[in-house]
Amino acid sequence: MSLVLLGTSACHLCEQAQALLVQANSARALSWQLKDIALDDALVERYGERIPVLLRDDGAELNWPFSLLDVLRFTQ
Repeated sequence: MSLVLLGTSACHLCEQAQALLVQANSARALSWQLKDIALDDALVERYGERIPVLLRDDGAELNWPFSLLDVLRFTQ
């Protein structure tokens, strides 16, 4: 499954979300990319106060705060 983690640099919550994805990858074959919302004004407006946000290919969103169990359920 391919995922996008919306965040920005120097975001400690985004770092925590990335750590959860690393843990989840042990249980599932996940691939993800970090997309810096600061590079896109539309993303800043839409997600600026909600990051980190995990996006699935089908458009589903998992908003912070989320746990390892939430990520595993989201990626089933």
